[in-house]
Amino acid sequence: MIYVVGIGLDGASGLSESVLNVIAGATILVGSDRHLSYFPEHLAGRLILGDLTEIIVSIRQQLTRWEIEKKQSTNNYIVILVSGDPLFFGLGRLLIAEFPPEQLTFYPHISSIQLAFNRIKIPWQDARILSVHGRSMETLIQALQQGAEKIAILTDNLYNPSAIAQLIKSLDLPSRYQFWVCENLGGKDERVQQWEIESLKNPEFSSLNIVILLRESGLGIEPLDLSKIPTFGIPDQLFFSYSDRPGLMTKREVRTLILGELALQPKQTIWDIGAGTGSVSIEIARLFPDSTVYSIEKTAAGTTLIEQNRQRFQVNNLVSIHGEAPEILHHLRSPNRIFIGGSGSNLSEILGICSIRLSPGGVIVLALATIEHLNTALNWLDQRKRIERSWSYRILNVQLSRSVPVANLTRFSPLNPVTLLTISHHSLFA
Repeated sequence: MIYVVGIGLDGASGLSESVLNVIAGATILVGSDRHLSYFPEHLAGRLILGDLTEIIVSIRQQLTRWEIEKKQSTNNYIVILVSGDPLFFGLGRLLIAEFPPEQLTFYPHISSIQLAFNRIKIPWQDARILSVHGRSMETLIQALQQGAEKIAILTDNLYNPSAIAQLIKSLDLPSRYQFWVCENLGGKDERVQQWEIESLKNPEFSSLNIVILLRESGLGIEPLDLSKIPTFGIPDQLFFSYSDRPGLMTKREVRTLILGELALQPKQTIWDIGAGTGSVSIEIARLFPDSTVYSIEKTAAGTTLIEQNRQRFQVNNLVSIHGEAPEILHHLRSPNRIFIGGSGSNLSEILGICSIRLSPGGVIVLALATIEHLNTALNWLDQRKRIERSWSYRILNVQLSRSVPVANLTRFSPLNPVTLLTISHHSLFA
């Protein structure tokens, strides 16, 4: 038999009497130098847990030797000492792959994740638990871009707390996170501390640490210091966004392309249909204070965010409209420019009303995330051009990546691809 025993930094004192009895009867102890040091007087043979392939071979040889010698019994067995829960990002996964399950018995200890959340007094049943120990940071990047509420990260010497902080700063996230570093959990030199991400550069941390990220609920409704905000291309993180879907926003780089495709001019009327958080509307309203921007959103949550962002960026020429297109569009002033960021299942109907209400020489820009919506728009255009040849269009497929630091290197992290369809109306009688 092979017994796999989880152990914490408190050593033997943190184990139950029954587990201590299992360890006491071991013929061979396997573990790191630290784990073996907790049992200095144990008379069993010892194997240092280093190269995993060599350890597996050594265990197999020992089991075979006992079987050949006909001495395999309950008096001869191996105990492997590991940290925490062996089946939680631990050695247990490899052992199950290498040995029959009936040959293995597990005695888990409290994991570092359990200890960390209990130390900072936060329920963790809904936490996203990730490991970058010997792995890439791709899953962490996805969790951050999706705005996961609670993230626990098992680190290593390369992807350490400082590297994780640098990654978060580079992503220009719409969410902000509390950043906790929990070191030597359960040991005498345990330290649990919250850090400011902006100031966390290269402090010394114990190699035994995990990082806990807790998404903050909001930015505060106070106005921004607009003198420090770019006139064009506002960082995503400055906008209020959906608490459960903070990544649901037209990204900064895509916004700049949309504004270029709209070919905006002063003193125009602009419709932003399916405005979401209002990020595109805010950009337009700031650039053209003498224009009127109608920011149209069917959800109450979105309308609230638009109003909060309007106040935050102090734009008074933006009018937030709570209503569903196309019905609500009949009540608005005719536009010179239209941006459609969200349409649901009503895209053809929305385009029909927009084509009627759009001023001569106007432009419609659509940001489309799916092939089906692009196909719907192109079919509508084909039918429209049969009736009125003054419509033209062009398509821009946008696939962008942002650079992100990965320890001391840099890689590209892709944004979701977007297709921009720009439709122009040129009156034959202009």
